[in-house]
Amino acid sequence: MSHVGVHCIMELYGCPLELLDDHAFIQRSLKDAAEKAGATWLGQASHRFEPQGVTALGLLAESHITVHTWPELGYAAADCFTCGDHTIAEEACRHLARQLRAERSEIVRIPRALGLKPAEVEGVDPVEAHMCSHTVEVEQFAMGQG
Repeated sequence: MSHVGVHCIMELYGCPLELLDDHAFIQRSLKDAAEKAGATWLGQASHRFEPQGVTALGLLAESHITVHTWPELGYAAADCFTCGDHTIAEEACRHLARQLRAERSEIVRIPRALGLKPAEVEGVDPVEAHMCSHTVEVEQFAMGQG
């Protein structure tokens, strides 16, 4: 099935407290991760919480990248959503895991807009619509059915 992009959700555990609470470091790491993914950086918003923690969002031409930190737990949650074939959301997540020196991490990869039907994409130029050219299979189910 056609899809518009990939959304990676990442859990990072065992990160050093000082990195997770360093506002400037988080901002730089987010931008570096987006560039590693081949994404186009448009801008960012971020906030450092008291007594600790940082939330940062990078706006990308292809969508977004975020990180949210809990220094007291050594934990960060991140996500990266990119559209098109020229970006690799997984690479952004791997870069963040290395930058934040995570002892362990988990990434869930979600192709987006998998429910598009052939009639809905008929006549649409995938390049112009920033869609992915490769296809993936999806299992459809309805609640209450095995």
